[in-house]
Parts: sequence; C-alpha cells; structure tokens
Amino acid sequence: MALNRRSAISTNLLAILLMLGSTNVSIVECRRHVLDGSDVTYAAINCRKHTAFLTDFGGNGDGQTSNTEVFRAAVLNLSQFENDGGSQLIVPPGRWLTGSFNLTSHFTLFIQFGAVVLASQDEGDYPLIKPLPSYGSGRDGPGGRFSSLIGGSHLTDVVITGDNGTIDGQGSIWWKKFHKKKLKNTRPYLIEPMYSNQIQISNLTLINSPSWFVHPVYSSDIIIQDLTILAPVDSPNTDGINPDSCKNIKIQDVFVVSGDDCVAVKSGWDEYGIKFGMPTEQAIIRRLTCISPDSAVIALGSEMSGGIKNIRAEDIRAINSESAVRIKTGPGRGAYVTDIFVDKMTLHTMKYVFWTTGAYGQHPDPGYDPKALPKVDRINYRNVVAEDVKMAGNMGGIEGDPFTGFCLSNVTIGLSEKPKKLQWNCTDVSGVSSNVTPEPCDALVDKGSIECEYPSDPVPIDTVQLKTCSFSTKKQILTSSLVHHLGYFSQTLWLVATFDAMLKP
Repeated sequence: MALNRRSAISTNLLAILLMLGSTNVSIVECRRHVLDGSDVTYAAINCRKHTAFLTDFGGNGDGQTSNTEVFRAAVLNLSQFENDGGSQLIVPPGRWLTGSFNLTSHFTLFIQFGAVVLASQDEGDYPLIKPLPSYGSGRDGPGGRFSSLIGGSHLTDVVITGDNGTIDGQGSIWWKKFHKKKLKNTRPYLIEPMYSNQIQISNLTLINSPSWFVHPVYSSDIIIQDLTILAPVDSPNTDGINPDSCKNIKIQDVFVVSGDDCVAVKSGWDEYGIKFGMPTEQAIIRRLTCISPDSAVIALGSEMSGGIKNIRAEDIRAINSESAVRIKTGPGRGAYVTDIFVDKMTLHTMKYVFWTTGAYGQHPDPGYDPKALPKVDRINYRNVVAEDVKMAGNMGGIEGDPFTGFCLSNVTIGLSEKPKKLQWNCTDVSGVSSNVTPEPCDALVDKGSIECEYPSDPVPIDTVQLKTCSFSTKKQILTSSLVHHLGYFSQTLWLVATFDAMLKP
C-alpha cells in the first residue's frame, strides 16, 4: 500500500509541476541548432510531428541510475501532443535502468541501436494492479499483478520500435522467487498494451522477461514483427508473444528462444473468461522461428474461455521444440477453438508434431463449472515436413465432448532414432487425412487426394501499409529557452525524489 501511495503521489506531483511549467515552453517545440550526424528512418503505422530524446529529460544511461521518473515524466510531457501530430521519444545508446512506465496515444518509443532499456529488479518499481477481469486471479498466485515494464491502457496509435535496440527484463531474480513460491502476485510482463488499438511492436531485441514478453490484451489492430525474443529454455513462463482477447493481429518475422510457448493465443480463464466473453480472432502468424524444448511453437490456450477463432499460421519453423501447434483446454474452459488454418511448417527435433489436450487442469479457483465444455472444430494442417520426431500425434479430446473437424494433408514426419512405439494416440477426436506419413490413426479418416482448407483472402491487418518515418541524430546545441526548461525539469525531478524519500517508512 505504501509503495502504491508513494507512486501515485509522485506521479500526481509530476503532473502538477509539468502542467505549470508547460505554460512557458515545451521541450519538443524548441528549435535546435545541428552540427553533424545523420537521420534515422524507420517504418511505422504513423509518423510523428514532435521529437524528444530521453536525455532531454535528464536521463542517465549508466545502467545504475534509475530513470523510472524520467520515462514517466517524458511520456507525460509528450502526451500534450496527442492531438498535434503526435510525438516520439528517442532512447539513445546507453543502459537505461527503469521500473514500470506507461505510454500515451499517438506516440512512438524508439530504442536506438546500442540502447538497452534495463528493467529494474526492485519490486517497488512495479505498482500492483488488479487481476485481469477475464482471469479473475493472478497467474502466479492469488493476488494481483505487478505492472508491466512498458504498458498503457485505452490508447490509440502506439509504436514501440527501434533499430534493433534492446529491452532487458532482467528476469532471473523473478524466476528464482517463482521457483521458491515466494510470489503472491503475478510477475511483470515486458510489454502489455491494454484496451488499446493500432499497436505496433517491431525491430527490437527482447531478452529475459520476468514472465510473458509481449502481451496485448483486450486490444485490436496489432502489428508485431521483426523481433528477436530470447530467454533461457528453463526459465518459467517466458512465453514470447501472447495475444489475449484481441482482434486483427499480425505476428511475423519473429525469432523466439523460450522457456515456454513461443506464441500462445489466449482469451481468458474459466468462468471469468466466459463472463468477459472477448475472443481472440482474425490473426495471422507468419515466418515464426521457435526453439522451446519444453513447450509449443504455437499454443491455442490453455486460457481460451472467451473463444479463439480465425487464426492462420504459415511458414513456421521450429528446432528442438516440444510440439508444433498445441491445443490446450479442458472442462471448465467453455467457449471454442475453431477455424484454425496452418500451412507450411518445417520442424526438426520434436517430441510431438500434433498435440491436442482436453485435460488441461489449471484453474483460477474452485468456482469454475466442470460442465462448461469447450468446442474444438475445424482445425486444418497442411504441408508439414518434420524430422527427428518422437511421436507424430498425441491427440486427445474430452469424453462426451469430442474434438471434431481435424484435417491433415501432405504431412511427412521423419522419426527419431528411438521413436515411441505408438505413433498416433487419438482419443475423442475425429477428422480426415490425406497423404500423411506415418499413417495416422483410424479417427483421422484417409480421404485419398484432398487438400485441407487455407483461406486465400487477406486478414484485415495485412492491408495496413507502414509509412517511412524519421528523426535526426545530429548533435544538439540547446537553445536558451530549452536550457531554461531543462533547468526547471531537473528541479522537478529533484522535488519528486525528495518527496518520494519523505514517504518511505
């Protein structure tokens, strides 16, 4: 409570002081004299009229000085330009230690090459927030959630990008606490836009998240592309990208090494997700490469109680992963997983190629309805080549609630040196197959020469054309008005730090 109170008071104090200061001069409106350097260009859903650098706000990139209030104040100041062409905050080369901060609308956070946004390992830098309404409980424990490192709610037109800059979640301390069961609240996610639309996350390296890396939730019109996502393969719950109760999503050209699912499509948990009722739909996952020895390349669920439908995946590659596409659900989940289309998977060293689980048993609390059974139907896989596989298919539905409408065509699975004796385990499932090796189970009826469906029309997000945006990296000589403003800003930060210290127990 004390931490939340201090954070709220500090934020309010900053807002008041910056509001008073902005009557005189605006940081990004100040003219600058340039001496040398070059322009950086990048692709984004929208370009911005106003530009500022984190150093303009007193940021220190030594990797030890906290920039939490600097990031928060920078975004707050730049939010005044939401309706005046938007703004972009440039994070220059350096190691910028920070706790949680939120973004604003019509805004770009650009992390330059050589810049590392370094996540604080202090729990106090992540204010506690309530569990997601479609989950009803934290994922790590019964309490709330630590705020994500970079977040924001009810935003429009937000870009988080760079020229391969890095966001380092420094997750090891959180993983240790999780393994020792010392957490009552859910670990921070790295990036989490909520209730937002027109989101772009691109051209970055993300490493060592405390838990899930990228978690758009209750959002729409999302482009996630050109990311490298890295975590130790034994790190807990470090899912790569988890669109959750979202619509119109593109995930493409992403490389993930993870301790959990590389991409997990979700939509809420048991009775809370059923009540919230927001599906994830109209998504395409393209040119994903995954390494995850203990988890799926693409998971559908297990939290899918708002429904999952109209999901496409194409040109998928995996090395040393547990399964290719895994459907995870169980009694209590309700809702549906339907209209799933997969085309062209190349897999090497897998435990399973096809894995469907109707007995996934994790629940938020005992209040779930075991009679709330999910509907799984119209699941299409075609053009799959796999090598060094232990088992072709482990496919289980739910007794009395069979999973139907599977279609497998043009599938060639090469087995490992010591494969399982039983290559297909099919229980409470039904469907058809064509040109599948090794020969599938009787529940997947051989239909001769057919091709499973894959839609030819584009998903809506594929029609979005990115613009070419830019900013100057030239050495800055600040005008006298800007120097005056930064002097005021330094005083603001000093007041906030002093006020915050006074509140500490």
